[in-house]
Amino acid sequence: MQYKKKPKIVDFLLIGFCVLTLAFIRFFEETLFYDPFLKYFKNDYLNLPFPDFNGIGLFFSLLFRYVLNTSLSLAVIYFLFKDVSITKFASVLYLLLFFMLIGMFFGIVLFFDENSNFILFYMRRFIIQPLFLVLFIPAFYFQKKHS
Repeated sequence: MQYKKKPKIVDFLLIGFCVLTLAFIRFFEETLFYDPFLKYFKNDYLNLPFPDFNGIGLFFSLLFRYVLNTSLSLAVIYFLFKDVSITKFASVLYLLLFFMLIGMFFGIVLFFDENSNFILFYMRRFIIQPLFLVLFIPAFYFQKKHS
């Protein structure tokens, strides 16, 4: 029996589902995750000290959100490129980037004062938003096209 390839429409529907789920994660972030920095960065944070937080709770909340975003992002990458090696490479990058970013995030929060809040703002963005997906798709497309 010959293997039939799934129609492209199914792939686009699955990609759409993943993107919509990413949007729902963003929309319901205040109820889904413990993150006192959500309200902190919505205010005039340039003049405020860091909020009080539970470090372990914040770590696991950020980890949970990162895992959700990463899983959906990896699914989008897989459905776009249909290449397991690209998906595996992206998963290794996501893992390494998480450890680097979470270490820098907690390093800033624990050892620096609110003068570092601008850097913290962007560190946190890369942890809680699927920004790497926006960077990886063009990079993998360019790499695949030229290989």
